[in-house]
Amino acid sequence: MAERLDDPTVGDRLARLESVLGELEAIPGATAAKALDAVTLITELYGEALARVMDLAAGTAGPLADDELVGHLLVLHELHPEPPERRIERALDRVRPLLRGGDARFDGVEGTVARVLLSGGGCGGAGPAVEVVREAVLGAVPELTDVDVRQPKGKAAFIPVESLSRRPETAS
Repeated sequence: MAERLDDPTVGDRLARLESVLGELEAIPGATAAKALDAVTLITELYGEALARVMDLAAGTAGPLADDELVGHLLVLHELHPEPPERRIERALDRVRPLLRGGDARFDGVEGTVARVLLSGGGCGGAGPAVEVVREAVLGAVPELTDVDVRQPKGKAAFIPVESLSRRPETAS
């Protein structure tokens, strides 16, 4: 059996592939066009093979789809058994414990952008939480282009006008 690739290595290979394909697309001429045609044909054939695997695994494909790399391939070939909305909900379930008492609620999809409402949470600002939520959702639903993470607007605090013109009392 061939040596398996760990997740960081897979990520490196995907980044390298994207770079090489970008370079090929920039090269004019018949040779580059043939190379891109070969990549397209291989992708189509592997997609068909993956579709057949999914047919054979019908009803038991959950563990296949849960694997990050396999899940991305299923999305690429439009074979993922779960709709994007369900994958978004699962991603949010996984990150909720990281939000230090906060919550992230799925609020729909517009085109290729998911909307998530972020509320509560501990100290440290919303910046890290927003990035955690964004990365989790995009990782689970790579067909999205972005995640719009918003914090619901709270009630404005009422401050009486007269209190603004008074100096604070000092303790004696």
